[in-house]
Amino acid sequence: MQKLGAVVPSPGERFAKGKQHRKKLRRVDQGEWKPSKKRVDPVDTVLASTRGRLRDLIPIKMERMTASPFGFFRGAAPVMAADLGMLPVCGLDAQICGDAHVRNLGSYAAPDGHLVFDINDFDETVRGPFEWDLKRLATSIVLSGQESGHGLKACKDAVRIFIRAYCAALARLAELPVLELAKYQLHVQVKPVQSVLHKAERATPQHNLEKLTTKVGGKYKFKDERPLLVKVRAQVARQVVAALALYAETLAPERQQFLSRYYPVDVAFKVVGTGSVGTRDYVVLCFGNGEGDPLFLQVKEEPPSCYTRYLSSPQNFMNEGKRVVEGQRRMQAQSDPFLGWTSMGGRDYLVRQLSDHKASIDQTQLQGNGLTEYALVCGEVLAKGHARSGDPMQLAGYCGSGNKLDDAISNYAHLYAEQTERDYEALKKAVRTGRQYGR
Repeated sequence: MQKLGAVVPSPGERFAKGKQHRKKLRRVDQGEWKPSKKRVDPVDTVLASTRGRLRDLIPIKMERMTASPFGFFRGAAPVMAADLGMLPVCGLDAQICGDAHVRNLGSYAAPDGHLVFDINDFDETVRGPFEWDLKRLATSIVLSGQESGHGLKACKDAVRIFIRAYCAALARLAELPVLELAKYQLHVQVKPVQSVLHKAERATPQHNLEKLTTKVGGKYKFKDERPLLVKVRAQVARQVVAALALYAETLAPERQQFLSRYYPVDVAFKVVGTGSVGTRDYVVLCFGNGEGDPLFLQVKEEPPSCYTRYLSSPQNFMNEGKRVVEGQRRMQAQSDPFLGWTSMGGRDYLVRQLSDHKASIDQTQLQGNGLTEYALVCGEVLAKGHARSGDPMQLAGYCGSGNKLDDAISNYAHLYAEQTERDYEALKKAVRTGRQYGR
């Protein structure tokens, strides 16, 4: 809230102010990428990012990162953060996802039960240069497009569609009354997203109960499917459940009331994703109104964002889980009603539902017209998140309506995808020759 009597800048003035940022960094210059002589060896960056993680799980992370260039990209947010941190920026900030890529958009259940399609991974979120999200998501479109069988021209065209959709959505959202923008939700009809939503309809807690647990002595227990799902010692289980008391305090009062009706039954350790492999990640099975009413809570360790060291203004966070929650709420119109945070053993954790109608794009859905259709949705979704958390009128003023920004980001995405392929080959060689993981 601004001070009483403050001068209210007109939309036109804010648009012009955003346009002035082109003097700091021209839009055509957003397309430049050339590795700096000061660039740290990307393999060293990847291996350093494993410090503090569970060493027995690092081979799984390496296996996933060496499966393909896009697999490498998914696990190499610290590499790209370092590269982006070396580039000039235009000076316009918003809350950024930080790890924006095509697999980090997906569906989930809103508090009212409806399925929502939005960004759904915020482990790296901070307030930072909005173009960092554009460049990471654009590069992922090229890499995933190539993995789906598209040629370079088709991938670069898809990036242009992504940026045009982003700019057009920003222009529309900038004109909305503030409270309408706060409530604005996309209604997506394109085929790839509809496929995700259909898949999400089946991803219920009951489905997880069948998939992840078995009955032992008449009681539900997590299966032991090591190393991806592992039963924990009783002492660890008690520690995890005890941490839920602090978590409950981070929820709204009405959510606390509903959470109090659930009873924890079992705890396991679960490996998820690519970037997060090696962090401490627990799942808690709870029952509410009997065994037909399961709730799965994910208690996920949150290290500091890999972008923090590259921000122009320091951002201090009392709890890294809180950082993720607040960033997610700023960018999403509707969030998981059980989203919160806690701490345990000197580490910070995010707590959320494990899989309440969650689903994401499958690589095969990007074949044919799927890539361009999905790229358009990516632009609209990202624009909504940035418009909610930044000044959409200033962002629209910088982006404009011509083709300068989409040509520039398309060129950057092509160049950085090539860089990613070189880094991917370097990591494969490092793994073959046995370079040591971080400690």
